[in-house]
Amino acid sequence: MEDIPIDKSFEKAIDSEFVTDPVLSKDAPSNEDDAQVTEAVTKNLDATQLYLGEIGFSPLLSAEEEVFFARKALKGCEASRKRMIVSNLRLVVKIARRYNNRGLALLDLIEEGNLGLIRAVEKFDPERGFRFSTYATWWIRQTIERAIMNQTRTIRLPIHVVKELNIYLRTARELAQKLDHEPSAEEIAEALDKPVEDVSKMLRLNERITSVDTPIGGDNDKALLDIIADDQEFGPEEKLQENDMRDNIIKWLGELNPKQREVLARRFGLMGYEPSTLEDVGAEIGLTRERVRQIQVEALRRLKDMLSQEGLDLENLFDRLRG
Repeated sequence: MEDIPIDKSFEKAIDSEFVTDPVLSKDAPSNEDDAQVTEAVTKNLDATQLYLGEIGFSPLLSAEEEVFFARKALKGCEASRKRMIVSNLRLVVKIARRYNNRGLALLDLIEEGNLGLIRAVEKFDPERGFRFSTYATWWIRQTIERAIMNQTRTIRLPIHVVKELNIYLRTARELAQKLDHEPSAEEIAEALDKPVEDVSKMLRLNERITSVDTPIGGDNDKALLDIIADDQEFGPEEKLQENDMRDNIIKWLGELNPKQREVLARRFGLMGYEPSTLEDVGAEIGLTRERVRQIQVEALRRLKDMLSQEGLDLENLFDRLRG
């Protein structure tokens, strides 16, 4: 195996978890000494500056180098894998900064983004034809956004409650896709073989703690909806990466048969169409509502299979395509 030199400071950063000073929460004791608060904040800022200074020395990779190292990483070359990670740490910071002051400290956002970067390196296939930064951006944003959403829950709910709630919400999403309407508590309970009262209680709990219209608190008056995938805040490079990913997904849609592609485009507002109901789509293309629903289910299943081969999922996909 070819030996690829890697800066030891970056290798250390990758081999160990990033250690950050604890962020003082709103539940901290009221008699906290001001000096301790100042020291904790100062340490956090110092650690952030130190980390940002260190990654600035990491060389970026050209398109040819990306393909070279990615191919070797897929074959099990650990040095190439680390090189891919280290060379893209600045991309993580760039994306993480867009979510700063929104519930998590910058170093925590960077740490979450690094997990997405590592996952992207493990799943990236250089033969697919798009740049690694495009693929990694998808994973980095996904892990950061989920961390922010989880933070809004974990500060209020025990972990076992969060896990149970996630099961209900996942089932609700699956039923919504099959039924073409928001499932009732009775339908979710039937699917999970759970008491309706338990499901209703958990869904009411979720409505209280995750309302996207509720401000996230602190000095920031933005709602959760405003901080998740806010494309208006991304600069030209991020826009280019989003467009690159959009182009590739349009290409994947092109692998569906014409009827499946048209149904998805009309239903979800893609490729210049406005979003439409099953009834409206059926009237426009001369099919029954039920037949349109069947085509939609088949098309989504095929699309999901194609995306899973890329290490991606269907969640929030159409939000990235509309516009």
